[in-house]
Amino acid sequence: MKQPIAGYHRDAESHWVAELACGHFQHVRHAPPWTLRPWVTTDEGRRRALGRLLECRKCDAGAPPDQPD
Repeated sequence: MKQPIAGYHRDAESHWVAELACGHFQHVRHAPPWTLRPWVTTDEGRRRALGRLLECRKCDAGAPPDQPD
């Protein structure tokens, strides 16, 4: 199920995590060549990606919302 990005935070290892509107979290790494997300590397890029739809496998599985650390 696709869900929009509502915000971001960093995990314990300083990787960016998207906070989806459904309450689930999803890592959004730029790790070429396998994952190309250059927008995540800048404040402006992340701001412009707010509202972008990401596939949420946790919603597909019926998982409860994630809890912040």
